[in-house]
Amino acid sequence: MKAIRGATTIIEDTPAEIRSAVKELLDEICLKNFLLEDDILCILFSNTSDIRSFYPAKAAREAGYSSPALFSSAEPEIEGALPLCIRVMLLVENCQDVRHVYLRNAASLRKDLQKFSIALDGPSGSGKSTVAKLLAKKFNILYLDTGAMYRACALKAISAGVDMQDNSAVSSLMQTLDLKIVYSEGSQHTVLDGKDVSEDIRRPEVSMAASKISALRCVREKMVEMQRKIASEQSCVLDGRDIGSFVLPKAEFKFYITASSKVRAKRRYDELKAKGFDVDLDSLQKEIEERDRNDSTREFSPLKQAEDAVLVDTSDMTVNEVVQTICAKIQEKV
Repeated sequence: MKAIRGATTIIEDTPAEIRSAVKELLDEICLKNFLLEDDILCILFSNTSDIRSFYPAKAAREAGYSSPALFSSAEPEIEGALPLCIRVMLLVENCQDVRHVYLRNAASLRKDLQKFSIALDGPSGSGKSTVAKLLAKKFNILYLDTGAMYRACALKAISAGVDMQDNSAVSSLMQTLDLKIVYSEGSQHTVLDGKDVSEDIRRPEVSMAASKISALRCVREKMVEMQRKIASEQSCVLDGRDIGSFVLPKAEFKFYITASSKVRAKRRYDELKAKGFDVDLDSLQKEIEERDRNDSTREFSPLKQAEDAVLVDTSDMTVNEVVQTICAKIQEKV
């Protein structure tokens, strides 16, 4: 049996604030420690004396933590204590190395505890985007589709009739780029110039153009700035060509996802056919191999495996097997 500690704060002493803070704290503890509810034997809460409107233990019960034994107690008044603070200790089984969690203003109590990022790199069609989405759902963290951002840049250039190899023209285009990443109903929507282009950017010609335009330094610097800002604000999964090697070189978990060009072409063929596109398998394989060359030989931040990234070849693996493999590797490091 092991003990996991955590703490959070609320803005004001209201039942709604306490419910929200307790759920967020317990969910994050379970996420960071890969816990199931059955692994938790007991949850003990304490709160500062300025919290009186609602019991944290009752908030935990309402949040779905119904199996473990629950206890709440009020702390004595202590001069200089962090106000409106809820502390918790979980007694758990099946947990190797514990990770304590301190959220909101309580994070000031533990400077050593930080958010985490998962970086997935690899060539087109390797399955990294599908895997990234499943990992984000499993760990209840943000999935940022970086490829969609570059595709949006390519769509903008195509619509404006700009030559992808004209660095000056593309640089000017980037200065007027109106790109927003909107999260609605659990999915990412790419909004370009006020229009949702989430489907438009998946067209084959946009995919090829994205490879070309993403090789330009002015484009990558613009996108990387956006990506780093988002990743600095919350735990997340990012997939792309240079996430672990350039965008987030200090990401806690890095993986390089790949597969043979033949397998990747077949996956892309099936995906496009299902969407009603008329495509040729051999042509797709040639396009994928050309994109691999473009991505791996570009001058600025090329596609490559980061030195500390774990290689995962998905050629003969199902999506679930890939996710399980990555989760096992993450478990080894936490």
